[in-house]
Amino acid sequence: MRTAALLSPLLLPLGACDSLFGEEGMSSWFKGAKAPPLPGKRISVLLHERVLAPDPNLANAEILLPPPSVNQEWPQPGGYANHAMHHILVNDVLSQAWGVGVGKAANSGNLFIGSPIVSAGRVFAMDVNTMVTSVDAKTGAKYWQVKLTPDEEDDGHIGGGIAYEGGRIFVTAGFAQVIALHAGNGSLLWKKNLSSPLRSAPTVRGGRVFVLTVDNKLHVLAAHTGDTVWSHEGVAESASMLGGGSPAVDGGVVVAPYSSGELVALMVENGRLLWSESLAMARRTEEISTMSHIRGRPVIDRGRVFAMSHGGVLVSIDLRSGRRIWTKEIGGLESPWVAGDYIFVLTNDSEIAALSREDGRIHWVQGLPRFEDEKDKKKPVVWSGPVLVSDRLLIAGSHGVVMAVSPYTGSIMGKVEIPDGVSVSPVVAGGSVYFLSNDAELVAYR
Repeated sequence: MRTAALLSPLLLPLGACDSLFGEEGMSSWFKGAKAPPLPGKRISVLLHERVLAPDPNLANAEILLPPPSVNQEWPQPGGYANHAMHHILVNDVLSQAWGVGVGKAANSGNLFIGSPIVSAGRVFAMDVNTMVTSVDAKTGAKYWQVKLTPDEEDDGHIGGGIAYEGGRIFVTAGFAQVIALHAGNGSLLWKKNLSSPLRSAPTVRGGRVFVLTVDNKLHVLAAHTGDTVWSHEGVAESASMLGGGSPAVDGGVVVAPYSSGELVALMVENGRLLWSESLAMARRTEEISTMSHIRGRPVIDRGRVFAMSHGGVLVSIDLRSGRRIWTKEIGGLESPWVAGDYIFVLTNDSEIAALSREDGRIHWVQGLPRFEDEKDKKKPVVWSGPVLVSDRLLIAGSHGVVMAVSPYTGSIMGKVEIPDGVSVSPVVAGGSVYFLSNDAELVAYR
């Protein structure tokens, strides 16, 4: 019960926000109208006991980010196969363009763990019953819907995710199958049965599909046929978090994050082991804290690997040699976001922090609400993100609040209460921001 309370997002409906990033400079995200104050007692968003602390030697250091640029696609969770999206350009004022239902809403037994993807002028999303929907990115008009759950399966399984490459949609599912669909019409191209369920999205690159099963096995499949190219078996783990991190692929290397806390680098061509690291924190004794699951996606950026485990280890590792460049005692469930010379992370303690990419020193820390009822410590809030767009870090809460945080100072630029919770990070493509809400509403802002 304690684990479920900490990890399960609250399920509330997402309303149609008139605009995001309004003209009032993030004090309101509703264009042309001042948002009413949030109800309830005002409590500082800063934690009463801050876990992280900025490096005092960086007090006067100025953060300089690369200019934002437009990405036309977001073909798999994490963006591209290396999960390094840097600084994305969107308009200063974003208004809702469209919203469309894409299937069954989440509930306490079935939760969204896979984000939507954008490619070839379409947005693809999967609901909690493994139904995949294709919609037009400009208008939200539906092209097709395909439900993939086998007849013999009940509705209680937990899905994985989707990815796109070469006109195909690749689906991982909780009923131990990898499925390839024609992106144009949703027709079945091939289906691969594996020995264990899959609860993380696939990664696709160069005609190969990389998938992880819940028993810590990495399977590499041929994208055109589904045939096994090679596989790798990690250390088994008796307990893990809901969902999991997708492998990162770049420079001929795949980095696989296992629920045991293992981070393994292998050659894409033949599966030869390059190096293996453990992101476990042995001295943590609380039951949930000792779970070393690497649930966030590792990031490969300019020859380095950045990964964070729930157990409390954030690392920077040389991609080729496996040498640890630096280590910080920071744990979290979300993926690090790398941009320029900086890394932005959400921690287990509901803090967002900016670190130096070079040495891991902390520039700033911002505390976030941990509970809806801070006084009585009730109704935990689960945050997802961050996503860096046009000088703002977007983070979404399971309680129906989206915040924008300055990447330069950590100050909260604005927040808005929306009628529904979000449990997966927003995705950005072509200047549009897409949210998948817990009531299975796919919403586009541009």
